[in-house]
Formats: sequence, C-alpha cells, structure tokens
Amino acid sequence: MAGRTFKRFGIILTCAALLDPCLTLGAPVAVRYREGLVHGFLVLSSMQGDPVAYGDVAQASRGDRVTTHVIFRFKDGSVQDETTIFSQRGNFRLLSYHLEQKGPSFHYPMDLSIDTSSGQVTVRYKEDNNEKEKVASERMQLPADLANGLLFTMLKNVRAGVSPITLSFIVATPKPRLIKLTITPQGDEGFSIGDWKRTAMHYLIKMEIEGVAGVIAPLLGKKPPDLHVWILEGDAPGLVKFEGPLSVDGPAWRIELTRPLWPSPASEHEISQ
Repeated sequence: MAGRTFKRFGIILTCAALLDPCLTLGAPVAVRYREGLVHGFLVLSSMQGDPVAYGDVAQASRGDRVTTHVIFRFKDGSVQDETTIFSQRGNFRLLSYHLEQKGPSFHYPMDLSIDTSSGQVTVRYKEDNNEKEKVASERMQLPADLANGLLFTMLKNVRAGVSPITLSFIVATPKPRLIKLTITPQGDEGFSIGDWKRTAMHYLIKMEIEGVAGVIAPLLGKKPPDLHVWILEGDAPGLVKFEGPLSVDGPAWRIELTRPLWPSPASEHEISQ
C-alpha cells in the first residue's frame, strides 16, 4: 500500500516562467523582476532530443495580480494543463493553482487544485485510466513560500551566491502532502545561440519528504527524483531549460523554448490552388 502511494507524486514545475540573502529559509520570495505580458512556445522532448509535446505559455497581469496558463499537447493525445494565479506585491505569493494531467503519457490521470485564501487543496485522481474518479480534499495551513506553478519565476529572482534555498511545494500522493524543495546552484554552464556564447545558472532541485514518510520512501525505491533548471541571468532573466519527470513514475523530459514553423512557399502555393 505504501509503495503504491509513493508512485503518485505529481511534481509539475513548469513555467508560471531565489531568494534574497537576508531572507531566512522558507521566507516568501522578494520581487526583483516584475512579471508582465508574455506569450511564447515550448517544446517538451525526451532526453535524447525527440519532441514529445508542444506547449503554449500565456501570461497577463492586472496591477499586482498575474495569471499564467501553460498547456502541453502530446503527440499521443495526452494533455497537461496548468493555470497559476499569483500576487507580486513586494513578494511573490501564490493565490490559486490548477493542474490537470490526462492521457496515455500519464500513468495516473490527476487533477490538483489549490486555493491559498481558504487553504483548500483538492486532488481528483484515478488509479488507472478506466477507474472511477476519486477525490482527496484537505484544508491545510499553506506557507507563504508555496512554489507550485511559480518555481521558474522564483528562480529568476534569486541573488547570486544564495545557497542552498528551500521552498514549500504540494504534491499529490494521491492525498495532498506538503514537502520541501531544496535548491542548490551548481554554477554557470555555457550554451550558444549561433556563434553567440552565453551562460546559464544550473540549479539542482531535490524534493525532501519530512517525517516517517521521508524515511520510508527511499527504502521502497520511491524517493522523488532530482530536477534540473537552467536560468539565464542578467537584466532580463529567463528560463533556458528544465530537465526531469513530470511525475515520479514518469520518464525524465526536457522543456525548452521553441519557435513556430511556417509552411514553405511551395506548400502555400499548393494550398492556394
């Protein structure tokens, strides 16, 4: 029974995209770079570079309130749909979060929603795609540093030299569980855009399960996997790459920015005829 439980971690960290040295661990993340209007495109690939899904990220702000929507559509018909609403008044603060995963790319269909004003966290899930939906709902005390849907945004606001950092995160086991993310800078790594050489800060993210569950998980072979994020620093920081699974029992995938593809002139001519 315990082994089955630990297979059910939902660990979505995708773009909604660390902390100020004077802040203590677990403190809310200070806003250094305000979020605004964004619309971009993402590709989710295997670790061998084969595209698995394509994504669309849209973000808009009204005053200090920001809404980010990220959706991935998989080649096999699966869908991952994530909406994050947060405040950026002084500190980043999650207001609400909704994540849905469904289709053959996910072993267990899952729907997670978080309302920080009430503390209500609800997980709708199935143990397999054909099973009747179950619901696990709890009212929880949610900390100010809750990072669901906000991890990349928070990483863009880190000050150099801060290490390590901890943030709070909710996973579905399927019962909602509050865990800690321990984030450690690994140093700058080089990449290129054409002949232009650039560097990005590599962050290693470990998921820490507290209490007895944290002791049992590795013994059952279900310890949550490590995640990796690369952030371009500077006056306009941004996500360069993410590597890791979207669920503990799933394969490691890579998320990067991509560009739209246009039909060739010959194809357009054929369509017009």
